[in-house]
Amino acid sequence: MPRPKKYRNTCCKSAANYFKPNGIPLKFLEEISLEKDELEAINLADLENLSQEDAALRMKISRATFGRIIKIARSKIAECIVSGKAIKIIQ
Repeated sequence: MPRPKKYRNTCCKSAANYFKPNGIPLKFLEEISLEKDELEAINLADLENLSQEDAALRMKISRATFGRIIKIARSKIAECIVSGKAIKIIQ
């Protein structure tokens, strides 16, 4: 049985619930879910240009955990862009 997920400080809210390729109805697309903490990691690292250590402090997690979260988030986003999948943002 996996350990329970530790609380992560997140304050980033997305303006949308989905991002998808233009011109293709959502019902025809595969979707990949982006969790709230993954969205926050992308916001802190890529939009606010914080170091992993500073971003981890803001989220109240370890730097190693932040590194894992950002790696997974970037991988999911890249897969959606390259493969034409929808991104579902879990809030």
